[in-house]
Amino acid sequence: MGGNTWQVGNVKITCIIETIAERTPEFGFRNLTTEQILEQDWLRPHFATADGKLISCIQAFVVESQDRRIVVDTCVGNDKPRPGNPAWNMLQGSFLEDLAAAGYPRESIDTVLCTHLHIDHVGWNTMLVDGEWIPTFPNARYLLGRAEWDHWSQETAEAVAGDVDPEIAANVFDTKAVNQDSIRPVIDAGLHELVEMDHRVTEEIRLEPTPGHTPGHVSVTIKSGGARAVITGDLMHHPIQCALPEVSSNFDHDAARALETRRSFLSRYADGESLVIGTHFSAPTAGHLVAQGDGWHLTVD
Repeated sequence: MGGNTWQVGNVKITCIIETIAERTPEFGFRNLTTEQILEQDWLRPHFATADGKLISCIQAFVVESQDRRIVVDTCVGNDKPRPGNPAWNMLQGSFLEDLAAAGYPRESIDTVLCTHLHIDHVGWNTMLVDGEWIPTFPNARYLLGRAEWDHWSQETAEAVAGDVDPEIAANVFDTKAVNQDSIRPVIDAGLHELVEMDHRVTEEIRLEPTPGHTPGHVSVTIKSGGARAVITGDLMHHPIQCALPEVSSNFDHDAARALETRRSFLSRYADGESLVIGTHFSAPTAGHLVAQGDGWHLTVD
């Protein structure tokens, strides 16, 4: 599914949607109620349903900068065995076809960047061909955060869970499987590069450390032609966390640090000019932060 396109100075950003879902609050968050969702009128109709379910997406972003074609986050991927999550298990979607229809055949991508290494951000790093996992983007360098890689190299759910419920960690992280089918084939092909959390990809694109959801989590900042934007990654999973930053994801490795990062991010980008593009935000996906009370709202066109 094609999504929105934004122009930020000379940089073009296009989102490719893999899946859209409506979820009850307890699916994604530790401390959020349906009543709290319904109190936030501004979430409807784009980000919440009339009965208080949250609408979210899994999507990738293609960023064109200085003749580079950069894919930020590669979703869940097809054919990946994920028995702990039926919605993602052996998924069969049209992601690559949608990517090509948007003007980005996989061979044309020269850089892949994942904000972190959770299952739903690395899946299309690879594809299944004749029973083997091969890199989906054969002409790309895959930028892996050094701190993130060190964390996930521990390979067991118990080792990487942190504040995450052990059962959730076992079902959703499945680090051994992710390493085997989405990370290791890229390394074996010699296409990876370990980078620091403040790595500059082009003169217009750089990484910004936003730890908490995972120890090496990063966001992606874009500055071009006097314009500014940021792709959040999972420092927020839903716009309700703008208004209620204390709402904590079930999947945050360090909930306290994630909250600190989120508040700092919201304060920093509530300048009325920066375009905030939410990695899991449903369409219209992007907007501007406006301070209101003890929190913020995301205003969209």
